[in-house]
Amino acid sequence: MTMDLGIEGRRALVCAASRGLGRACAFSLARNGADLVINGRDRVVLEETADAIRAETGVAVATVAGDISEAAVQAAMVDAAPEPDILVNNNAGPPPRDFREIDRDAFLEGVVMNMATPVEMIGRVVDGMARRGFGRIVNITSISVKMPVPRLDLSSGARAGLTAFVAGIAPAVAASNVTINNLLPGYFDTARLRSNIAAGARAEGVELAAFTAQHMASVPAQRFGDPAEFGEACAFLCSAQAGYITGQNLLMDGGRHRSVW
Repeated sequence: MTMDLGIEGRRALVCAASRGLGRACAFSLARNGADLVINGRDRVVLEETADAIRAETGVAVATVAGDISEAAVQAAMVDAAPEPDILVNNNAGPPPRDFREIDRDAFLEGVVMNMATPVEMIGRVVDGMARRGFGRIVNITSISVKMPVPRLDLSSGARAGLTAFVAGIAPAVAASNVTINNLLPGYFDTARLRSNIAAGARAEGVELAAFTAQHMASVPAQRFGDPAEFGEACAFLCSAQAGYITGQNLLMDGGRHRSVW
């Protein structure tokens, strides 16, 4: 018997949802009956994802191709569902590199991608959610908000900035049944993780299989996460039952980050 999350017929915007963790979140929301507007940069992959969701779940799925950091793409997302109930913020991060290689333009681009863009999307939908008395906003950030990840300093800084920014917003809308939470993934088995590991192996001049095993061994669970697990956590945070959870950072890392709090 499955748990009814109370979101059947709700409308969800899921950014950067054609691949990886965004895709997993879109599938989980759709399996619980939410209609979707999904976004991705690669139109072909985006449409393939939409078709797969429709075929499996039967929900309505609209697509908006493009870079979610662009104002026109953001506007198109909201135009496709003018009264959304759910927003899942996600975006690609800057590529791994030594901080000495980051110039001013790259720095600003990273902040736009991983801080300004999700804040802009929240600004487009949060007041309507509050007026209607229901809203669920989930930001996909990173374990790097809590612990350093080598060569991901720019992504870490921008996502930490987002975390602090939305911490001030969440209490202001809580009384209207609008929640804002962050999901912090560790090592999940996605194409981005595999690409980052491959880049790290090349940078350190080590064999890929050994470097991959080293990363996996650093996780107490002794495995990479399944994106479907992440998607289900996202769907729960978007549920009717999660209305008393807001302003929180849910770390999903298989126990990698060791901390009492």
